[in-house]
Amino acid sequence: MASAIILAGGMGTRLRSVVENLPKPMAPIRGKPFLAYQMQYWIEQGINRFILSVGYRYEDVKSYFGHEFEGIPIEYAIEKKPLGTGGGFLLARKFCRDEIGFLLLNGDTYFPVSLDELQEFSIKNQADFVFSVFSSPDMERYMGMEVASDGRIMALKCDASQINSFVNGGVYWVNNKKFDSFVIDPVQHFSLESDIFPSLLAQGKRLFALEVEKNFIDIGIPADYSRASFVLPQLKV
Repeated sequence: MASAIILAGGMGTRLRSVVENLPKPMAPIRGKPFLAYQMQYWIEQGINRFILSVGYRYEDVKSYFGHEFEGIPIEYAIEKKPLGTGGGFLLARKFCRDEIGFLLLNGDTYFPVSLDELQEFSIKNQADFVFSVFSSPDMERYMGMEVASDGRIMALKCDASQINSFVNGGVYWVNNKKFDSFVIDPVQHFSLESDIFPSLLAQGKRLFALEVEKNFIDIGIPADYSRASFVLPQLKV
């Protein structure tokens, strides 16, 4: 059993032509918010608490979900000003101080990774941070990375020409206690992908990648958003 932080503060600027005035994770899929499908999957995997990192129109998220979903408690880390994915993550992490480890999710992607497999992989490799990754030619959009044969991440933002190159699936397992030594000001606006991850790598943290062969869904642009209703499994939400 574990907690999950979901980064759900995105404005969804690129979706405005099809979804107006809603946080990106609240974009409707078959009449329900995308976020509901995501949370339903992770409840089935054993998550027993959600912390939603919210900012833009957070009232819409809170009004819909309240303080529980399918009997699982929800807490809110609310940004008083935009902090970016990095600042939002560190703000939400304060809710997990007593956790040995926790799940971290991008609120606009769906990647059905096994929670047990993710945790076991983390323990086996004594990892500080585990990325769920997959093969894709779109290395720029999804943050490409070079991965050694043992799964250790050697470089970020690489291109498809490099051997053992994968892209980020937006599902992470965080070794919380080892993360305590990472120091950065949580009140400024910064990025998880452009600031925190490179800093962790530069500090010699043990970043590992677990390759997962599952359907990956990103609703960040209209074409992929329209695709989601056909790809998402039939969940009861």
